[in-house]
Amino acid sequence: MRILFYAPFKPLDHPHPSGDQVIAAGLYRFLAQQGHRLLTASSLRCRWIFWQPWRWPAALRDLRRARRRLERFRPDLWLTYHTYYKAPDLLGPRLAVPAGVPYVVFQGIYSTRRRRKLTTWPGFQLNRRALRAAAHVFSNRREDLVNLRRLLPADRLTYVRPGIAPGAFGFDPAARKALRTQWRVGERPVVLTAAMFRPGVKTAGLETVIRACGRLRRSGRPLFLAVAGDGREQLRLQALARRELADAVVFTGLLPRESLYRFYSGGDLFAFPGIRESLGMVYLEAQACGLPVVAYDNGGVPEVVRDGRTGTLVAPMDEDAFGAAIAALLADAPRRRQMGAAARRHVARDHDLAANYAAMAQVLVRLAASGRHPGARRTRP
Repeated sequence: MRILFYAPFKPLDHPHPSGDQVIAAGLYRFLAQQGHRLLTASSLRCRWIFWQPWRWPAALRDLRRARRRLERFRPDLWLTYHTYYKAPDLLGPRLAVPAGVPYVVFQGIYSTRRRRKLTTWPGFQLNRRALRAAAHVFSNRREDLVNLRRLLPADRLTYVRPGIAPGAFGFDPAARKALRTQWRVGERPVVLTAAMFRPGVKTAGLETVIRACGRLRRSGRPLFLAVAGDGREQLRLQALARRELADAVVFTGLLPRESLYRFYSGGDLFAFPGIRESLGMVYLEAQACGLPVVAYDNGGVPEVVRDGRTGTLVAPMDEDAFGAAIAALLADAPRRRQMGAAARRHVARDHDLAANYAAMAQVLVRLAASGRHPGARRTRP
């Protein structure tokens, strides 16, 4: 099967990594490993492009290039990863549908409240157009699936559990020993956190972790905090950490994803609030390495963390409850180990990427075999 692949929110080659990019790359890699031939339709990033007219000429050039790729590659299917109001897919509906190529969306998001504001109305309309044009939409969040049912019939929607390759993330005792020696933590339990240091909710989440650990340390509870990531807010976060934790903190910098299992192996629990987190692949990665999680009960976090079994989820924005949840796990090593073991089993059983994507791939093959998009027109794209 030949698949033309497109990620309008963040292209696969974008220099700044994120959870969305990890999911897109995992989807692309899985399909390639199954023997399908994939080609990227475009690297055009559509984020807020409808309010950036200076980018429109370049977007038109990308549209023409994508059309030429479609005509030369002759795909059996067009697959778009992630279309929503901030970054609607402008290419797939314009090119694939008129050409008779089945147009499919993975992680489509639909929110009617976005039509109520002038700033988001154009994106809402463009995204709605893309979703309605899709022959099928896959969602890896149940909350999004509920909203999509207001727009599309059930037979054009499928829920796919988010996943990782569990074999890529596992506990490494040698890495644990080496890191704890390097960090000079002694017998102190280690709290881990990780995120890009971007302005907004990511940095706010890291600040929440640092302040919570600072309060616990001042109350006399021994602990050590390790922070992975980098970005524009690094100096501010490091200054806050020095005030709150003195020398009981380390910033590791940005770590390659393939070596993150070593970082997770050095800790005793993983804490990150995940403010309005779409999914949070770090939660799956940490759990696969046997770490219990402390986070907010919001967004897509409950999709991947089992409250009371593999971690503790607290009310969003309740920093006192967040800190108390960390304290409770720090004080109860047997409970941490029990939750960590349950977390490993949870990821292996419910969030194995290959197993979860297998059913999705069957739907893609069926759509490709149909040979023509149901909304195809006779006119050229």
